Amino acid sequence: MFVVSNFLMAIAKILDIALTLYMWIIIGRAVISWVSPDPYNPIVRFLNSVTEPILSPLRRRLPISLGGLDFSPIIVILVIIFVQSFLVRSLMQLAGRMG
Repeated sequence: MFVVSNFLMAIAKILDIALTLYMWIIIGRAVISWVSPDPYNPIVRFLNSVTEPILSPLRRRLPISLGGLDFSPIIVILVIIFVQSFLVRSLMQLAGRMG
């Protein structure tokens, strides 16, 4: 049973690291959007290509009358925090009880 416990713990840790990394990428994109970045810069292109598939559908569902501010990064970060608090911790606790 310890093999399954170790597997679940590894999945939880990898998921936690991936979610944290993606949260920092979202934050980086938001900070860069405050200035007028060069759209041909490789870093800007990477940030846009990685975050746009998540942010774009969310922007379409948000009301436009929010004063022109883009709240989609904040919502994605809150969802990431929720998933880390709920799913990752649940996996870790389940792995702890199995092992």
